[in-house]
Amino acid sequence: MGKLILEDMEFYAYHGCFKEEQQIGGRFIVNMEISLNTEEAESNDNLSGTINYQDVYDMIGTQMQIKSKLLENVGRRILDAIIEKFDFIEHAKIKISKLNPPIGGKVKAFTVTLEKFSEKNNFVK
Repeated sequence: MGKLILEDMEFYAYHGCFKEEQQIGGRFIVNMEISLNTEEAESNDNLSGTINYQDVYDMIGTQMQIKSKLLENVGRRILDAIIEKFDFIEHAKIKISKLNPPIGGKVKAFTVTLEKFSEKNNFVK
């Protein structure tokens, strides 16, 4: 088994419960970790035996542009979309950070981490 990790992807998006967050937007950092069997890619050196990380990045970017009040909602949509498209994924984990959240004090980020196991592969949740 291998892990594919996309680190520190930065997006400008419009997520938040406050009206201003949905109008002005803000910066978000996304980290994605995908677990899958990479034996074919390891031995054949062929992209068909793994996941094209450009596709994953594009899927994340598409979901980040859909306004949500909660990062939990954004994260769940991303996990669901990726596991549905790549049915050979065993497990996926996402971490989304809202930089400088508007909470009335100095805070670097608010972060949500979510995980999902593939139902198609009968992995325990």
